Amino acid sequence: MGHIAYVGLGSNLADPATQVIQALAALDALPQTRLLKQSSLYRSAPVGYLDQPDFINAVAQVETGLTPRALLEALLALELECGRTREFQNAPRTLDLDVLMYDDLVHHEHGLTVPHPQMHLRAFVLQPLLEIAPDCIIPGVGVAADAMAGCTGQQLERLEHVAE
Repeated sequence: MGHIAYVGLGSNLADPATQVIQALAALDALPQTRLLKQSSLYRSAPVGYLDQPDFINAVAQVETGLTPRALLEALLALELECGRTREFQNAPRTLDLDVLMYDDLVHHEHGLTVPHPQMHLRAFVLQPLLEIAPDCIIPGVGVAADAMAGCTGQQLERLEHVAE
């Protein structure tokens, strides 16, 4: 397979913790893909559109033979299977899956930017990422721990039960 990718997971509808835990298992079942590591679950406040429930977030490390585009398409298909709809930007969602990083690739094409363009600004991505990859370097950005230091004021709660 050969490629290491990081996937961000989030949900704030329809039992969000269960949605994220089931999505972690589904990542391991994607073609040419296996789950290597998964973070704990974290609760975070919504970003952008604030009048919605808190999110449950996690980050997964996968090994994949899929291209970045094929991985994104597989993630979008998983979102749809879980009932994801897109009424408006930052709307509540049953499942949100993002390709955060793919090897050390820096790439942009229509609908896909790697690394994810806002990941270095979001504690709900960085903290779970640092849990499973403490020495992580975000291509084109720098040390993930340094980026996390810049996320002051973003409330994040690690949940006691860890994703199974």
